[in-house]
This record gives sequence, C-alpha cells and structure tokens, in this order.
Amino acid sequence: METPDNARAAGTEADANAAEETVEPTGIAAQDWATASAQPQYRAAVVDLLGALAYGELAAFERLADDAKLAPSLADKAELAKMASAEFHHFERLRDRLAEIDAEPTAAMEPFAKALDDFHHQTAPSDWLEGLVKAYVGDSIASDFYREVAARLDSDTRGLVLAVLDDTGHGNFAVEKVRAAIEADPRVGGRLALWARRLMGEALSQAQRVVAERDALSTMLVGGMADGFDLAAVGEMFTRITKAHTKRMAALGLAA
Repeated sequence: METPDNARAAGTEADANAAEETVEPTGIAAQDWATASAQPQYRAAVVDLLGALAYGELAAFERLADDAKLAPSLADKAELAKMASAEFHHFERLRDRLAEIDAEPTAAMEPFAKALDDFHHQTAPSDWLEGLVKAYVGDSIASDFYREVAARLDSDTRGLVLAVLDDTGHGNFAVEKVRAAIEADPRVGGRLALWARRLMGEALSQAQRVVAERDALSTMLVGGMADGFDLAAVGEMFTRITKAHTKRMAALGLAA
C-alpha cells in the first residue's frame, strides 16, 4: 500500500505533469510583454486569461473560507483560513497586473463569473471530505489547464501565471485528511471516488466551454497566433490533464 509520503510525492508529480514537457520557446512564447502585446488579438487573449484566473482565485478564496466552517477541528479551520489568505493574495497580484496593462479588472473578470459560479453551484460539497476532494481535484485540473496555456504566453505573463498557480499547501493537506478518513472507514473511499469522477467531468467541460466562448483565448490555445492551428495538440493537452488527474486520485487513495 502507498505510504502518505509516497502519496504526497505522487500528488506533486501529478501537479507538474501537464507542464513538464518543455520545449525551447518560439513565437510569442519567446517574447516579452512589451513586444507581444503589440498584437491586439494576443493582448485581448491575455486580458481574458488573467480575468479568468483572477475570478478563479477570488472564488477559491470564498470557497476555502466557507469550507473552514465545516472543519472538524480548530487546527483544520486555521489551516484552511491560511490557504484562503494565500488565494486572495494571488487574486490581488492578478488584479494589479490587469490594472498595469490598462485593463479594468472587474470588466476582465465579468465574462467568466457565470461559468465559474455555475461550476461551483453544480459541485457544491455536502460535507468536509467532499470539500477537500473538490479543492484538490478541481483546483488541480484548473491549474494544469492554465499551466498548459502558460507555455504559449510571453515571458512576463508566463512568470506571473505560474507564480499564482503555486500550491498553497491544500494538496498535501487534502491527501493526509482524505487518506486518514478512508483508513478509518474504507466505505468512504467509494463515495469520494464517485465524487471525484464527477468533478473531473464538470471541470473539463467548464474549461472547454470557457475557451470556446472567448475567440482570442481559443485562438491562442490552439496555436493560431504562433505555431499554426493545431487541434491535435489541444487533444493531447486534455489527455495529459486526464493522466495527471489519475495520479492525484492514486495519491488520495481513490480509484480513478
């Protein structure tokens, strides 16, 4: 049986999986913001991306604060509050960057609010453990997606995106708590595995929907601004994200 330390290592490896296939930057990825932003469509794509990320971080802050209310102990409550604070700091960095590039932060976030709110409404956890799995699985899928997009960004924007995707500690925390709960009552594992599968489907659908609805963002994702239109590469990207999800499920002690 996998030990908790191995589980954490597996989770960390999964977090990096979607971005580990690095290649020498070309096109826009080899440029800085000052150069790349001269293309209006690219600038629009970055504003969309930062807006989506900013609202995602704000929503994560709110969700973690709510999850803290379900925490079974004061120590757990404090840990989630610390993570919520980190998410809000990420939101502030994205908001400030939008302002720096002369984009109104609220207007940039607005197009993504409904899709993200709908996702969180449709996947509201019924208890503490479901909340932990949602944060670990759902947030990690989103992070993998944004890391994939980051590979196509200019160097300045890429650095910011990767910085705000840093793990706030929720991954290790969730793994420890969920595995302990399964050890105490193995029946919990089946319920949480079904829950995680549902989260996976909803998260991927949401990511695809967000991209499809924003022309500049979808063009950037499929390489239309740099290396040619490549839908096959997009399919490979979602395959990598799915594989990373399978590794995270193993880290939790759940069947994918």
